[in-house]
Amino acid sequence: MKRLLASCIALALSSPAFADKAPTFDAQRLSDTVKTLASDAFEGRGPATAGETKTVEYIVEQMKAAGLQPGGDLKDGKRGWTQAVPLARSQISGTPKFDVKVGGKDESLTQGEQIAVRAAMEGSKAVSIKDAPMVFLGYGVKAPERKWDDFKGVDLKGKIGVVLINDPDFETGKGDFGGKAMTYYGRWTYKFEEGARQGALGILIVHETAPASYGWATVKNSNTNTMFDVVRDNGAQAHPKMEGWIQRDFAADLFKRAGVDFEAQKKLAQTRDFKPVELKGVAFSADYTVDQQVITSQNVVGRVEGSKYPDETIIYSGHWDHLGVGEPDAKGDRIYNGAVDNATGIAALIEMGRAFASGPKPQRSVVFLAVTAEEKGLLGSEYYASKPLYPLGKTVADINMDALDPGGLARNFTTSGSAKSDLLDVLIADGKGMGLAYEPDSHPEAGYFFRSDHFPFAKRGVPAVSFGSGDDLVEGGKTAGEAAAKDYTTNRYHQQGDEWQASWSFKGMARDLGLLYKVGNDLANSRRWPDWSKDSEFRAARDASSADRR
Repeated sequence: MKRLLASCIALALSSPAFADKAPTFDAQRLSDTVKTLASDAFEGRGPATAGETKTVEYIVEQMKAAGLQPGGDLKDGKRGWTQAVPLARSQISGTPKFDVKVGGKDESLTQGEQIAVRAAMEGSKAVSIKDAPMVFLGYGVKAPERKWDDFKGVDLKGKIGVVLINDPDFETGKGDFGGKAMTYYGRWTYKFEEGARQGALGILIVHETAPASYGWATVKNSNTNTMFDVVRDNGAQAHPKMEGWIQRDFAADLFKRAGVDFEAQKKLAQTRDFKPVELKGVAFSADYTVDQQVITSQNVVGRVEGSKYPDETIIYSGHWDHLGVGEPDAKGDRIYNGAVDNATGIAALIEMGRAFASGPKPQRSVVFLAVTAEEKGLLGSEYYASKPLYPLGKTVADINMDALDPGGLARNFTTSGSAKSDLLDVLIADGKGMGLAYEPDSHPEAGYFFRSDHFPFAKRGVPAVSFGSGDDLVEGGKTAGEAAAKDYTTNRYHQQGDEWQASWSFKGMARDLGLLYKVGNDLANSRRWPDWSKDSEFRAARDASSADRR
């Protein structure tokens, strides 16, 4: 079987479309890098920890060995290997207290069980909420262009808003929010942002596995540890005082005891007729302190300077961070190793850098950007995109690599979301030339487009795509691919079980990197400027920088 897999790769890479440009990518080296980064020695690669220091040093060392040049911050006229990223770090100190009062009776809630509350992100060092009224706000959406308002003038001062995850269209697949495909209004980040804009004291999102696209374990692990945000002048403009999630069954029971039918209100929330509903006789209390500091994390940046147009840039990106060290699981394991998510992307980034550094020098510059704090809200890529080292107006494209499949060969590939662009067209055409079919995002309702590091580039107009491994496996077809994806999401995604496995062949990654190399290399040796489709929400931002590309 190993001979068959090797033959398939050799055949694909030696096809006419690729023979003259695509280098060979070493599956063993990919495996070794993932094994190293996902080892316990790196302590889950949490930002602002000893794990970060070790991770950054390792990536720099590997970029140097790959032949890249430093592409980070300027100091004394010279580029370093990193870009400093100042972050606000918040962590709940001790054990927080939460309770709800229903009909005069108090009920204590346990962090991580019925509720998962994030450390205050708006700047408070202590949160004390006493008997705050609770209001159901449907999906928590205010979208004037869609003539949609779930708030309808309700006064949320001193109140806790309860909102549903995803869009009003999720259940039916029809409506004004893209059907099954999630819009930004469906993302949890939007729910908190809009809650702050509407003046809510706090926002609690009702967790349901299908519309969230992940289970409660992911919610718990991602929200009850140390939180990070970019440093803001006024945190209250983007965050309510309290942000958190509650379990669906707990919420439904709470509604019932308040005389409200949860499912009936959920159905009504899918229409414009929905109006905010106060949960009568229900009050929420919380008491906890927050340890806040401003820390500096690092993006790692390698570069190959263009021979003819060095001020024009193609970016390959991927995040180096994961969740660090947390509470022990059933086996006593406290380290979130993050092998697939996203040691695979960093291994791919390093090997892509090696390919460009050792091959013919491209006409345009190519940057290899390993970003921090993706798991905290795409913060490293958000910082780079807001303070770019190389102008975004002359950034040709961003090709992002996140959570690649370290297993065997697939017959197809995918991308996060379905945003239309020339860059996606090129990727699809090149994939076809390699015998790979393009599979549109099979779960657009999950909002993956807004969950990877290409998004901060896209919303500023840079053509961007986040590559995804295929699910139609050479061994087992789609049945095997979908089963593997479901198993990963259920048992390893954002859990301690995301660890390197000796059974991984990395053959699929090695082959797919040939495709991503061709896309970037062709752009790096052309005068093409890919763009978004004319009806894209990102087209206007790109058009605004058109003068930079003349």
